[in-house]
Amino acid sequence: MNFGNDMTPDEKTDIEQTESTEASDIDTAVEAKVTDNTDWDETPASKENDEASSEAADNAANAKPESEQTEDAEVAAVKPDIEDNEDDAEEQDTEIPAEFEATLETVIEAVLFASDEPLSPKRLVDIAEAGSVKEVNQCVKAMNKKYRAGGFSFRIEKISGGYQMMTLSVFNSWITKLIKVRSDNKLTPAGLETLAIVAYKQPIIRADVEAIRGVASGEILRNLMYKGMVKIVGRAEVIGRPMLYGTTKKFLDVFGLNTLKDLPKIEELKAPQS
Repeated sequence: MNFGNDMTPDEKTDIEQTESTEASDIDTAVEAKVTDNTDWDETPASKENDEASSEAADNAANAKPESEQTEDAEVAAVKPDIEDNEDDAEEQDTEIPAEFEATLETVIEAVLFASDEPLSPKRLVDIAEAGSVKEVNQCVKAMNKKYRAGGFSFRIEKISGGYQMMTLSVFNSWITKLIKVRSDNKLTPAGLETLAIVAYKQPIIRADVEAIRGVASGEILRNLMYKGMVKIVGRAEVIGRPMLYGTTKKFLDVFGLNTLKDLPKIEELKAPQS
């Protein structure tokens, strides 16, 4: 049965408009669904990418080149040393207070402290240019009383008719170690001569040392190296490239020098008495 032929033109137009509207609504719904699915799938990924990019940017901003990190580490290591040196400089302030006044007692104390041999009361009176033998004896008693009350590690003892500042016997084990170190640093005349040549002529090769001394010096140089006074500082740019010798920091410590510039001028040195 064919109903199309029985419809009026107006009815056909209404049906076509209705079908067109329904089709348009379906297409709009499908597009909206696709859009929703796209937002659901892509938004989290985009968020993760943004967070990763942000984190990478932060790391890049905070990261430093390896050279800068090394410099920062060196600065951090040096800073405590600088602070320690500043503290040491403050502690090493040896300036005498303006109100300090030398008395017979302090003069005797200073002289005995600096002396390496016993000094008689009469000798102390002559050095101080004041007081008497009786007053010197009284000062020694007063100082020993002060040392005992203060828990000091030394006393003024009477040795061979004179006075000498001595450490207490309880400290013998530590003093023995000190004496052993001093004996290790003791040099023979030949060693001292060789060390002087190295100190003033460094860097110097063994052949030049031997040319100055006139005798073989290899064994003496090895002994000085063993004692820590001399070290190898390089090789000479001559045939055979012999080793160059120079002094060490221990050399400065033993001879009470700050730098090699503090060595006495050669012109100031006196020839040994025959």
